[in-house]
Amino acid sequence: MKKLQLLLAAVCVATGVKAQIADSAKRKVELQGAVNFRDLGGYTTTDGHHVKWGEVYRSADISKLTDGDLVVLKDKKITYDVDLRGHGESAQAPDRVNPGTNYILAPAGSDNLNEWMKGIAHLKGKGGDSLMVDFYSKTDSLAARYKPFFGKLLELPAGEGLVFHCTAGKDRTGIAAALLLYSLGVPYDTILKDYEATNYYRAAENKKATTGMVMAMHIDKDVANGMMQAKPEYLDATFTAIKKQYGSIDNYLKTQIGLSDKDIKKLKKKFLD
Repeated sequence: MKKLQLLLAAVCVATGVKAQIADSAKRKVELQGAVNFRDLGGYTTTDGHHVKWGEVYRSADISKLTDGDLVVLKDKKITYDVDLRGHGESAQAPDRVNPGTNYILAPAGSDNLNEWMKGIAHLKGKGGDSLMVDFYSKTDSLAARYKPFFGKLLELPAGEGLVFHCTAGKDRTGIAAALLLYSLGVPYDTILKDYEATNYYRAAENKKATTGMVMAMHIDKDVANGMMQAKPEYLDATFTAIKKQYGSIDNYLKTQIGLSDKDIKKLKKKFLD
């Protein structure tokens, strides 16, 4: 089970280049029991608006939050929690949140990750990159995973906050953040910077995870490094696959996620200044 957890975490982990954002001191939420917990606010849209601070947060696993951490979440009025992990992951490490939190599990596609990872021990060199590009290119489960996410964003009461997360807050969470920021009109280069920033926020944890994969699981070092990093080409693969299959990201959000023009306007009204 521990080996499987390490592999599942690797799907959602990043390391490597420190893609630090200028306002990271304001963006990072300091918690004892979770890492990569950060505010999605502050980003500038193509038409000059800004994503509101203190509304939406992304994170890694939040099953180990301390009592003090829960006070931080309460102070930030985080009352909604969207868990993007699979049934097994969430059962093994249930989210620790404040009483009354509106919780939803959106596991589509995540329960099949162990099948996807079969044969990883035999990969060499750039095999890790190929594995991740393959993961990010799969669109079959994206709509079922992220439609509930957008549903919770649309119903989030004014003045309250929402956190969404997976195991390490990079892959499933990264795609969710990218689609949300895109729907709000944030340019793609900024979206990529937010995605790559996981390399900075998880630097220490990723180093430990990489060592664990190499030493305990005998995974090729280059493969482990490839799986751990948040590389632009990974997120590119998702956007490219969506455009190839649905024509555009806008069309995908409309026809697959179910966001009408009215919904997009509502999201922008709720989350932009």
